[in-house]
Amino acid sequence: MESVIKVNKLIKQYRNSKEHAVDHISFEVKEGEFFSFLGPNGAGKTTTISILTTILSKTSGEVMIAGYDVDKEAKQARRCIGILFQNPSVDLELTFEENIRLHVSLYGIYGYRPLYRLMPREYKMRLQELAEMMDMSEALFKKLNTFSGGMRRKVEIVRSLMHQPKILFLDEPTQGLDAASRYSFWNYIQKVRKEKNITIFLTTHYLAEAEAADKVCLVHRGKIAMYGKPNEIKNRLMVEKSMYIDADDQNELKSELSNLGAEFSETTDGLKVVYRTKTPQRLIAQINSPLKKLQVMEPTLEEAYMNLMIRMDKESDTDVSSYKGI
Repeated sequence: MESVIKVNKLIKQYRNSKEHAVDHISFEVKEGEFFSFLGPNGAGKTTTISILTTILSKTSGEVMIAGYDVDKEAKQARRCIGILFQNPSVDLELTFEENIRLHVSLYGIYGYRPLYRLMPREYKMRLQELAEMMDMSEALFKKLNTFSGGMRRKVEIVRSLMHQPKILFLDEPTQGLDAASRYSFWNYIQKVRKEKNITIFLTTHYLAEAEAADKVCLVHRGKIAMYGKPNEIKNRLMVEKSMYIDADDQNELKSELSNLGAEFSETTDGLKVVYRTKTPQRLIAQINSPLKKLQVMEPTLEEAYMNLMIRMDKESDTDVSSYKGI
């Protein structure tokens, strides 16, 4: 797979600022990949994504989007991207279809027509296709002020996909949505990604959403702190692996664990046992007490992220580039 996003030694320094907002970062995103760009507020995420989407100019470095230089070929680059902004940007007084028609005319995808029936056949087919994919065909001609937050987000997804982009930028896409709406949103995004082979570039504070990413880039103070697959990052940061077990005779179970040299603690959910091997199977096989509970806890990307942030806060004088060699 070829890279559809190439960033090489990117720097952004705002006027009157002594430090770089983005400081010599480099990374690539392959075609069809799900790429997640994570970091705390002020880390440089918004600045980077603004440069990649041609909204903001860079100070130096190279950025290529689908083979186009964002400085010299910004117009061509914009045709290859779709953007789902953090804050909703739809007109609630217009219908679903009117919002889409206004968008495609403003971006020069199709010429504006005052009525839907006057729009080109290609526009109608594309809109119907995407509306069906989002289970929204019946709502095409209804005003958005009657829609739920989740439905309005679907309208924005359709809008961002109307010109069949190669890359879809998602900037905090589920902020403000409830758990059910977030679940539905990601079902639709993954469906679109697989069917259309779209590259996903995500920034989010819901780190569970990045667990499914092919690659994760953690940024801190404008630099790349760590870069790799989610499991590689978890292993590199030595995220604790644990399980919860319990038995009718808990004292006997604790005695066995002590004899095995296992690290454990008492909790309201049973005994929390830390294991160092790839799986807990070897430890469990050595336990003779009949277990009434066994719950293996998978390390999370959020735990890895917090471990990294805590470590970097403690070692504030350390060059963050020393962390990224995955």
